[in-house]
Amino acid sequence: MFNPESRFLVVDDFSTMRKIVKKTLIDLGFKNVQEAEDGQVAWAHLEKAKAENKPFHFVVSDWNMPNMQGLDLLKLCRADAIYAKTPFVMVTAEGEQKQIIEAIKTGCSEYIVKPFAPNVIKEKITKIYEKFNVKDAA
Repeated sequence: MFNPESRFLVVDDFSTMRKIVKKTLIDLGFKNVQEAEDGQVAWAHLEKAKAENKPFHFVVSDWNMPNMQGLDLLKLCRADAIYAKTPFVMVTAEGEQKQIIEAIKTGCSEYIVKPFAPNVIKEKITKIYEKFNVKDAA
């Protein structure tokens, strides 16, 4: 599993959803979980972390948000040398097949459709770890 010191960024315009995802990650043993209320704020956090040489190791993002959508944030990450291979989980109410395909083609690591049980996050993180054979990130 990922190192407990791995840096997670949770992005969602709905504060309750951010808190649910953050609590789930903390319950899984991750100690460094930050939040952002939209893709634009998230990108600022990602850039700042990169500039400080402490990049995030994992992003969990909603799709539909004001200012910058999750898919646009994913595109920025995939175009950046530091974040190109960073695990990125899209959490959204958008469950249409064409949107799931678009997210995967863009480079989304996993996709979770709301509503979901907290154990789904653990399953997806484990799957990403095993699929990409990711070494401890921190």
